[in-house]
Amino acid sequence: MSTTVRAARVYLRVSTDEQDLERQEAMVVSSRTAGYYVAAVDREKASGARPDRPELLRMIADLQMGEVVIAEKIDRISRLPLAEAERLVTAIRDKGARLAVPGIVDLTDLAEDNGGVTRIVLEAIQDMLLRVALQTARDDYELRRERQREGIAIAKREGRYTGRKPDLAHHRRIVSLREAGMSIAKTAALAGCSIAQVKRVTALHRATKQSDACPTIP
Repeated sequence: MSTTVRAARVYLRVSTDEQDLERQEAMVVSSRTAGYYVAAVDREKASGARPDRPELLRMIADLQMGEVVIAEKIDRISRLPLAEAERLVTAIRDKGARLAVPGIVDLTDLAEDNGGVTRIVLEAIQDMLLRVALQTARDDYELRRERQREGIAIAKREGRYTGRKPDLAHHRRIVSLREAGMSIAKTAALAGCSIAQVKRVTALHRATKQSDACPTIP
């Protein structure tokens, strides 16, 4: 008796370089325990409200028919406005793959065991639940942003706002990798950050060097 191997790609994401992915790494183990062959683990440090996340886009491009994209929560996949989020999900489905997210009832397997009207109803329920989850993820993102803006405004009025402090050690690592001849993409992968951040840090470093090299006019 043959057993069909279900292949999965696990997507792990946090929003900032200061956060780590350690807690989400448990998804890799739980996916294997659930009987999936983990074909790849894609790790990313970028906002879920960005549509241009390189690891996510690469993962979608590499998806194969029948694979499952597994994430800890739906907001790891997207915090985009609903229309953009749905286009993202459609891009995954167009590859013949599907999403599996704990906390969202996934009726796809059940639907596959049925046909006709039953399957149509189950798939409609799945789409409705996914749509609600995607909208909730976006609403939560907007609420957090609003509270952050309010907090900054209060801190500024009270003279307590100093801005976000850069991670100097992380910046030095990026600069070292670039000076060692690594490409921007390779540096981002090795430093565990976005390509955009590598470009920002590199540009800032070059500007600082040029400023230091300019003679001081008395």
